[in-house]
Amino acid sequence: MGVLSGVVDGCREACGHAPPLDARVKPGHDKERSSDDAGGTMAYYVYILASGRNGTLYVGVTGNLPRRIYEHREELVPGFTKQYGVKRLVYAEAHEDVRIALQREKNLKHWSRAWKLALIEAGNPSWRDLF
Repeated sequence: MGVLSGVVDGCREACGHAPPLDARVKPGHDKERSSDDAGGTMAYYVYILASGRNGTLYVGVTGNLPRRIYEHREELVPGFTKQYGVKRLVYAEAHEDVRIALQREKNLKHWSRAWKLALIEAGNPSWRDLF
């Protein structure tokens, strides 16, 4: 299991939500959506980026986490993350169903900042970059 497996476990402890897939990151994966090695199912990722510890947060969803993180880091797309320097992946969870991933993203965006910080701290207390 990759670095994100601890984050998934932290999410389970912090909010009772258990993502259905293991959240392995495969750098250099060039497919539109990431594929789980075992069954070939497609994964959609809900993720949180931060500018630093307790800094500015961004919640997003993608079908290709490595590509999307690269876009944020290289500032390829104008917008919030480019404007505020939000580039550190501090949380991610995987879902098989895009509808569930999109709903989870919407839910997290409506959470209070304190809840988001608790979610990050539960699985990544040192706020290390998970990518």
